[in-house]
Amino acid sequence: MHISRRNFLRTGALAVAGTTLLRNELFAAARAKEILGIQLYSIRDDMKKDPSGTLKQLASMGYKYVEHANYIDRKFYGYSAAEFKKLLDGLGLLMPSGHTVMGKQHWDAAKKDFTDAWKYTVEDAATVGQRYVISPWLDEGLRKTYDDFKAYMDVFNKSGELCKKSGMKFGYHNHDFEFSTKLNGQKLFDLILQNTDPSLVAQQLDIGNMYHAGGIALDIVKQYPGRFELMHVKDEIKSAKGGEMGGAYESTVLGKGIIPVKQVIDLGKQSGGTKYFIIEQESYQDKTPLESAKLDLVQMKKWGY
Repeated sequence: MHISRRNFLRTGALAVAGTTLLRNELFAAARAKEILGIQLYSIRDDMKKDPSGTLKQLASMGYKYVEHANYIDRKFYGYSAAEFKKLLDGLGLLMPSGHTVMGKQHWDAAKKDFTDAWKYTVEDAATVGQRYVISPWLDEGLRKTYDDFKAYMDVFNKSGELCKKSGMKFGYHNHDFEFSTKLNGQKLFDLILQNTDPSLVAQQLDIGNMYHAGGIALDIVKQYPGRFELMHVKDEIKSAKGGEMGGAYESTVLGKGIIPVKQVIDLGKQSGGTKYFIIEQESYQDKTPLESAKLDLVQMKKWGY
């Protein structure tokens, strides 16, 4: 579908107007106390079968914030942005952040502008009330040469500028390859932080993913103070049958694994600049995803979050 820049800016402005109060509430909450939420990928099968019922269960557990991982054809879990916001509002839930991969197809190098698909992504994120538009992946083709990678970091910054027009911020979420891949002798993770403007591009540190490539979350937060506005809170255990991302580890209920989670999140709060703590668990051992989500929330509250 074609959309003119004039129409995009006009509809974007309407979306901003409609969500100003919501974002003000999020800003106020962030200033007052850290925000604790859950990445809905943690309960992906439940969300696929029954989004409304699953969100209702999360709300009854005590969750107030969620982060999406499903935006396809301008819909969140099958709902338009306006419909999904209405669903969240009815359950007393807010969604300050969400995951949508920004890839090669979203940037027109010849025009030096984003494609309509990415402009729609930003527009719909504003409508649903997000404060952060987070890309959780970097296409392999964009990380083969130093020059190509560095050029795409400029696109990251430009995405930050685009999001800023709608009162939001662009963000990036790491996996493990950022710590195992090097270009010009430097780890991708270091290159990302060195070549993105922190006023435009937020970093969401996944404290479990990096462990698969030897990354130590405590060391990273100490190395880059103030750079991690958001954090994926995750614990890891040795996997008995092959772990996530092809590694030897898989995630588990918080406090049951080998990552010093409380130390990491406390350091994030104290010096990492972290205000948004998002629980994510992708493997469940002998529990269901929803049982795990409840136990994770209980543990975070025991830790004072």
